[in-house]
Amino acid sequence: MIPVLLATANAGKVREMQAIWSAQGYQLRGQGELGIESVAETGLTFVENALLKARHGASQSGMAALAEDSGLCVPALHGAPGLYSARYAGENASDSENNTLLLQTMAAFQGQARAAYYVTCMVFLDSAEDSSPLVAQGFWSGHIGVAPQGEGGFGYDPLFWPLGSERSAAQWSVAEKNQVSHRALATRRLLQLLAERQAPQPLSESD
Repeated sequence: MIPVLLATANAGKVREMQAIWSAQGYQLRGQGELGIESVAETGLTFVENALLKARHGASQSGMAALAEDSGLCVPALHGAPGLYSARYAGENASDSENNTLLLQTMAAFQGQARAAYYVTCMVFLDSAEDSSPLVAQGFWSGHIGVAPQGEGGFGYDPLFWPLGSERSAAQWSVAEKNQVSHRALATRRLLQLLAERQAPQPLSESD
């Protein structure tokens, strides 16, 4: 197994992502177990924040690093909570507090106005000095329910109903989420980029 630092202190993310990456021969280690503090997320985009976290994790651990920045976007709220999903209700807000504020904000919204999507941006660095980071994004569409449902998952999962599903994301198993979620799609794309970089294909005569 190839050890890779996962630049997050979120145990839910470590649990979900390890299930996919271990099948590809990678052992993800959350930065918390190595005593690495989180870096300030000062970027103005998901990709900037993911790169900040990956660079910090790689420099502190001396390992290859994987980082992701993700959020829930509601088009009717101009993309909010978006980049500030984890701190929507305040700097140290809990998932429950964030969910409660989102429900209150959307109390009068109906139909298409409750549409939402999860987005994630993942970055992989071979080292802190890696000048060609690999970047992949994934999206998961759905809508915001009118009340929390389910005890699993994390973040806004109790409120997020994936497109066509009769259950909230908090009622899905990790295995189910790892088939279609934003994080699963970004991971597959990133693994494909890793494979291409490790075994570049020669150009054909027509290229």
